[in-house]
Formats: sequence, C-alpha cells, structure tokens
Amino acid sequence: MKISIVIPCYASAKFLRKTVGEIREKMESMAQYQYEVILVNDCSPDSTFEVIRSLAEEDGHITGINLAKNFGQHAALMAGFQYVTGDIVVCMDDDGQTPAEELHKLLDAISDDCDVVYARYKTKKHAWYRNLGSKINSLMTEWMLGKPRDLYISSYFAAKRYIVDEMKKYSHAFPYVIGLVLRTTKNIRNVDVNHRDREIGESGYSLKKLFALWLNGFTAFSIMPLRLADLMGAICAGGGFLFMVYVVIRRILYGDSGVMGWSSLISVVLFIGGIMMCILGIIGEYIGRIYLCINHAPQYVIKETVEKGEKE
Repeated sequence: MKISIVIPCYASAKFLRKTVGEIREKMESMAQYQYEVILVNDCSPDSTFEVIRSLAEEDGHITGINLAKNFGQHAALMAGFQYVTGDIVVCMDDDGQTPAEELHKLLDAISDDCDVVYARYKTKKHAWYRNLGSKINSLMTEWMLGKPRDLYISSYFAAKRYIVDEMKKYSHAFPYVIGLVLRTTKNIRNVDVNHRDREIGESGYSLKKLFALWLNGFTAFSIMPLRLADLMGAICAGGGFLFMVYVVIRRILYGDSGVMGWSSLISVVLFIGGIMMCILGIIGEYIGRIYLCINHAPQYVIKETVEKGEKE
C-alpha cells in the first residue's frame, strides 16, 4: 500500500526540512508502506520553494509544486491532490505542529467502514484567535454543512484515494476541503493525537484570512446564508405589519396615532435598512462567485514542479 502525503507550504523555509525529515523517519519505520511527499509552495515570501527544490532533488519520494500566486491552503491542497498516486492520502501542516510520529494512528483507523480519519487534539497550541476561530468554524459547519456534532475537524487527516478522486472533480475557484469531504462521505471518524507548540515564527492565518476561508466554504457549499436572509426579511416584514396593526387600532380606540419620536423613527429606518443591506450583500456574494465561476477563475495556477526522476 502506498501513502501520499500532501503538505501546503507557506513561509516555512526555516522548519520545512525538519518536518520532512520526521516524515521520512516515520515512513521508513513502517516498511509495509511505500510513500511519496508532495510539497505545495503557496507563493511564499521567503525561500520556501528553494528548500522544496533541494529536498526534491535529494529524495525521489518528494515532488515539489510552486504556485504562481497565493491561492490559500485549500487551493494548495487541491493542487497537490492532482499529483497523488497513493492508496491513502494524508494531509498535514508544514510547521511541525501536526506530528508525523503519530501518522500511524490515522493509517490504522482507516478501514472498510471508514473513509476519512481526522486527528483530534485535546489541547491545541495555536494562538487564541485561531482556537476561537476553530470553535466558531465547528459550530457553523454543523449548521450549514451538516457536520456531526461529535466530529472534530482539523488540517491533519487521512482519506482513501477514491474520496480524493471525487474531491478533484470540483474545479471552481473557491475550494473548501471540509465541505468537499462532508458532501462525499459520512464514514468519518476521529483519532486522538498530540498537537505541538510552534517552534519558529507565527501562523500564516490572520483573522482576515480565517474570515475569507469561512466565507468560501459557506457560500460555495451551503445555501443556509440565503435562507437566513429570507428569515431576517420575514421577521422585519412581520414586525412592520404588527406595528402597522398597532397604529391602526390605537387610532380607532384613542383617536390618535401615538407619540412618534424622530429618534425612534430613524432607529427603525436604520435597522431595517441595515438588514436589507446585509441581505443584498449576501445575495451579491453568491452572484459574484457565480460570475467568477462562469468566467473560469482558476482554482490555482502551477508555475513549476520539481522531482527526482521516477519515484521508488
């Protein structure tokens, strides 16, 4: 059985060689598996691709891919999926926080009744905003994408080859790997692994990038935001109708329409106007993404690949 390990890389020149060394050491200790490592450089600002080139030239198990610009982690994974040849595909981070030494736990959990295995961390060593973002993301994927409540999603996971082949059929510009997995299979489980502290540097994910990632996932794989917009519109319309009934009844019973202050009127107008703008924004986001997909905006653009002859 062959294992394909796909790693999206960004600004990881200082620690990528150590991460790959741990993978090599772990895979060599499991003689029953063949393996390959696919390193995807997501247009890093440092010398990450030079490190990848050096690793690929030294080791026939390694393929390096250089993207023409920064497309994001999920697009980088999709680019790497195009090069996998293994029976099981493992995705992990480039910073060493996802321990290669526990890779066997994911492989052992793959079985006839399990298609995808996600690593579950008891304690995550990310910054507070990353941990908060993960919790929010979990709640939103439950509501919008139908993720089981007890399923823990992480960037460290293993999937059978047919799952990845199905995911590769998605060719639009806004990939969201979690959404692709959830719409392909429900046979998913967790295994507990440790999560390491980050030794060097900081995470490439900012709050802005996290928000953009969520937006990609929920507008590309769910219509729940549109349904929420419908609900908000219905609530506002219902509230306006009830207030109109109240004004009419007050006029009939008391001969006036009540005291209507300027500030309260403006507050209501601003509130309704804000809701309408939010709804239009959500609809516009969907329309914009449809427009980009119709115009075949690229999911990723590969600038260069490097490898050392035939893989073993």
